[in-house]
Amino acid sequence: MSFHNVTVRVLFSEHLVLSLFLLGGYVKPDLQSSFLLMFMRMLLVVPLMASVSFKLYPSAPQEFLSLFRRERRDVMLQALGCGVLMFLYITSLYIGIGLIPTGIALTIFFTYPVFTALLSWKFFGDAPTSFSWLVMGIILVGSVLTVPQSSATNSSNTIAIGICASLIAGIFNASYNVLAQKCLQKFHPVPFTWISFASTLVFSGLSLLLFPLPSAQLDWTPMWIGSIFSGLVSFLGHTLNNLGIRTIGATTASIIGASSPAMTALVAWATISETLNLIQCVGIGIVTLGIALLSREKFIGKQIRG
Repeated sequence: MSFHNVTVRVLFSEHLVLSLFLLGGYVKPDLQSSFLLMFMRMLLVVPLMASVSFKLYPSAPQEFLSLFRRERRDVMLQALGCGVLMFLYITSLYIGIGLIPTGIALTIFFTYPVFTALLSWKFFGDAPTSFSWLVMGIILVGSVLTVPQSSATNSSNTIAIGICASLIAGIFNASYNVLAQKCLQKFHPVPFTWISFASTLVFSGLSLLLFPLPSAQLDWTPMWIGSIFSGLVSFLGHTLNNLGIRTIGATTASIIGASSPAMTALVAWATISETLNLIQCVGIGIVTLGIALLSREKFIGKQIRG
């Protein structure tokens, strides 16, 4: 997933990749370009995910068709709602990645567990513990430390838009998680995941029709290469994550997944020489630690009470 994020960054802005090739900057980091890159990526991911889904869960087609029954209409609306939220959070995250350093955009986005906890409290009555409040505070402090300074290449306005887009992406992702929790009580996760991705494909295509790109000539060959690569690595990322959950459990897998902002910053440094200052590195480390602690909140809470 870190390679997917860095690929999106390169498609939006020119970088010296591996210190050898000057690539990127094929589209502007705006709404229309985000719709286009998302559509191109999902054209590959959705069929791949469908083929894997049917093998993992042979009853997926029958369960999907059951959504069209009247008594399952609420489940269908929830699944489609999750598709809308996935489309919105990916769109916002793409804009964030295009405007500010990749590792910082992912770090701000990964504050979403804080919003997930607050929304779960509101809709499910799952009140955060004192330990949860402490960890959420740690995550927010860490994200503040990552905020980049304005420079000749990045104006304060550009940075502000990038930060807001990444934060909004986190809020939409938190909303997706909460709605998914409700939907998955009545729907199998395999067809549910496919519906979310297929909805994203449809909504991004419709958005391109409503908000078409300017008539400027686009360099389609590198864009397709980048989109295919990002689609493949994101598909592998989701598949490996699911295998990890099956092998070591969701809690341990989510703790490892908390390393995503730090891993993205490391991959960005190694591939496109994107550097961060010491304070930003500390902020990424604090957010990573906070997410890991929040993932193990129940276990640590028991230890503290014991």
